[in-house]
Amino acid sequence: MRTLVAHARSFASTLAADPERARRLRALEAGQSPEVLFISCADSRVVPSLITGARPGELFELRTAGNIVPEYRSDRPTGEAATVEFAVGVLEVRDIVVCGHSHCGAIGAVVRGDDLSAVPAVRGWLDHAVPPGAPARTARPGAPDLAEAVQRHTVAQLETLRSYPCVRERLDSGRLALHAWYYEVHTGLVSAYRPDDGALPFRPL
Repeated sequence: MRTLVAHARSFASTLAADPERARRLRALEAGQSPEVLFISCADSRVVPSLITGARPGELFELRTAGNIVPEYRSDRPTGEAATVEFAVGVLEVRDIVVCGHSHCGAIGAVVRGDDLSAVPAVRGWLDHAVPPGAPARTARPGAPDLAEAVQRHTVAQLETLRSYPCVRERLDSGRLALHAWYYEVHTGLVSAYRPDDGALPFRPL
């Protein structure tokens, strides 16, 4: 924490020494117009701006445990649904990326059937994440079976997104595209879902 505080204290003066960077940030005062909603896991090893090279104002981010997108319920709004709705309906992003990652503790817990009774909120949240066809109770961190489970789960989130009225409307009009990515935290490799290339076609970007 001490390092983070020190950086925060010096940020304004560091910015003043970089006129071009300061100019870009000042321009954001007028508002934001990101082109992409980036949905990723809350895992501290996954840093969307580091992965994509995005600068402030270029990504609208949603971080959730296991990069889960909950089902749309108009009678029970969630922060996640509100974020998606704002990004699509107000900011009019052109793309949504759902990015899963290797060594995902959330999806690993789901496919292994871990006992989560000590963390009931986590257990309830992960009820949203049962990857279709995922291997059960066998996945190990970093193992191929966990990678496959995370990839299947990530693709499943695209289907959930399609159930959102704002997403469906913009998809139908051709103004929005959905993407599933998989990030290897230990190599930096990013793969994208290519639905025409096989049963589980994640290929490097």
